[in-house]
Amino acid sequence: MSTPADVEPDAPAVSKATGRPLTKRGEATRRRLLEAAEQVFAEQGYHEASIVKITERAGIGLGTFYLYFDSKQAVFEALVIDLNRRVRHSMSEAMASASSRLEAERAGFAGFFRFTAAHPALYRVVREAEFVSPDTLHLHYTRIVDGYEEGLRAAQQVGDVDRRLDPTVTAWALMGMGELIGMRFLLWERDADGVPPEELDAHVFDAMMRFIDNALAPRGRMEGTTDA
Repeated sequence: MSTPADVEPDAPAVSKATGRPLTKRGEATRRRLLEAAEQVFAEQGYHEASIVKITERAGIGLGTFYLYFDSKQAVFEALVIDLNRRVRHSMSEAMASASSRLEAERAGFAGFFRFTAAHPALYRVVREAEFVSPDTLHLHYTRIVDGYEEGLRAAQQVGDVDRRLDPTVTAWALMGMGELIGMRFLLWERDADGVPPEELDAHVFDAMMRFIDNALAPRGRMEGTTDA
């Protein structure tokens, strides 16, 4: 993406029992529940998943679950927010050392695809959020797009991106492209043994980036265009 988007820290998790911020041990337990929820929701979907299945996968007592989450929907929504934070961190971290717009685009998308290859649950969880928690789905996408749009505007100001492009529309279009490329070539792709790839094919990545670079590149007057 055009420039690294700041990944703001989420509000500290609090205990449902005390209303106070979690201790390190409490944070570790909450993390185990979220990791178990990621696996269960990815394998079984929201409606077939249950709190019992999540706690069994986490190796945590059923009663302990309610110290951290009120319901299955609450842990699902927390998982969407957690996956969002982590994928944005992966993208932002990858982009931190980029010295040009194209480098930042390549690095940001590379960070996104690395994360989604390691966490294919992101796709199923986000898709189900459309029906389970539409507000959380909206938050997931807008948090990504807001940072992306800010980067595009900054790149336009210094002439790295075509000033005629609408940053909002462009941000949503490019995010959608990245999501669908990942779905087709990471989530759906299988080798002869039915094993998904560990990373996006280099040819696919280069072809996508060539398209993006051509789409965003400033158009000079020599091409008969203006910046109006």
